[in-house]
Amino acid sequence: MAESSTTAGKRKCSQDPQVDEKLVPKQGPSFCSTRYGIAFIVHICNLIAVAQCVVMNITMVAMVNSTDHQLQFNGSAKGLPGDSFGGLNNAPDSLPAGAPMYDWSPQIQGIIFSSANSGMMLTLALSGYLAGRVGTKRVVGVSLFASSLLSILTPLAAELGLVCLIATRIVQSLIQGSTFGGQYALWEKWGPPHERSRLCSIGLSGMMLGTFFIILLGGIICQTLGWPFAFYILGGIGCVYCLLWFVLVYDDPVSHPWINITEKDYIISSLAHQIQVSPCKQPLPITAMLRSLPIWSMCVCGFGHQWLTVTQIVYTPTYISSVFNVNMRDNGFLSALPFIIAWIFGILGGQMADFLLTKNFRLITVRKTATFLGNFPSSVLLVVLPYLTPSYITTMTILTLSCGLCAICQSGIYINALDIAPRHSSFLMGATRGFAYIAAILAPTVNGFLLNQDPEFGWRNVFLLLFAINLLGLIFYLIFGEAVVQDWAKERKLTHL
Repeated sequence: MAESSTTAGKRKCSQDPQVDEKLVPKQGPSFCSTRYGIAFIVHICNLIAVAQCVVMNITMVAMVNSTDHQLQFNGSAKGLPGDSFGGLNNAPDSLPAGAPMYDWSPQIQGIIFSSANSGMMLTLALSGYLAGRVGTKRVVGVSLFASSLLSILTPLAAELGLVCLIATRIVQSLIQGSTFGGQYALWEKWGPPHERSRLCSIGLSGMMLGTFFIILLGGIICQTLGWPFAFYILGGIGCVYCLLWFVLVYDDPVSHPWINITEKDYIISSLAHQIQVSPCKQPLPITAMLRSLPIWSMCVCGFGHQWLTVTQIVYTPTYISSVFNVNMRDNGFLSALPFIIAWIFGILGGQMADFLLTKNFRLITVRKTATFLGNFPSSVLLVVLPYLTPSYITTMTILTLSCGLCAICQSGIYINALDIAPRHSSFLMGATRGFAYIAAILAPTVNGFLLNQDPEFGWRNVFLLLFAINLLGLIFYLIFGEAVVQDWAKERKLTHL
């Protein structure tokens, strides 16, 4: 106990946790280890969950019979060459005859898009708190299974009417919020402090890979089988994967039956300063959290970044469809390309962050650098896009760079709660992400309104608004962001011991 007290005292005086090398066992990261296997399993879980959420963004082009008429960029837009990807650019004629189509205006489409995110903000924080109590395995596994069932039922809901479809998407978003929010509790017990950036980035990057696959394959499925099969296939895959999730995932290294003893001791000793007292015994300091500027900086900056991300994910297929007269298959290929680059950048961003920490960069410097690189260049590129000649090479280059750089933010604000309050990080990461998801509700609705009101200059207005919101959030975080464990999050003295 005397040694633990001395160690805790040294820890308290440290500004950057990663420099306390005496607390870190002499073992480097191994990508064949159990903790990286857990990160890969979370990666696939996020891939499936995001694909179920995003599938509507690509199927919308096939579901609506008036998208091109409502959202023309301008009179000078040119289509791709007919043989650019081996087919003619005649989307409506090439879609399966049996797939139903609906007459939804851009404003109604925006409401449908936002309904897919409206429930997440309500369950992200709650699921993070619940996962810290009953375990990530149960919370995420049950949520993914329920979301998969609703994905299978979505085509039926669309046939029953617009209200039924929106209600189904809202309920699914409530469930998916538990999938995304519940997973953060894993890294409290599985992530050594100097490896958290890469472990979290591996898990979170599954979101970008899921976006890539569903937009790429969704266009092919819509054109060959019909858009309802995109929902059927994703729902079926999710149900099957839930079985693997319950078999392979464990909430902590202690309960894992196959983990190497050396790795178990390594993880436990790395986190010893955080898990000396069970988090279940410590109530949430809600009042202190509400007064914390570092937390609000994560919320505000996350809001701006989420506005950027949602606009990219939701409107990339629609933007390409409005600028270029391409069929569903080509639209899927072009729309998916930026997200495979984002997947690569997201993983590399985590590696870069942890590498900088090994070179004695201050933790807050690393977090703010990753946040800046994931926000500012991406939004600037989108602002420039409408003012350029709509060449498909120029357009795709800018969209790809913007989307790729955006993913670097995964090693910034999205895991910053692990730095300032490791004991309450699962709740805080869910809460800050939930606040950010307000943008996921507002952005599609506002963007749909802007595009509906001004078909000619609508895209310019969308990107300018995006830039303003993103810049304000970034400035707020750069001023008030912190990476030091806050006083209200530190271990309480247990006098009864």
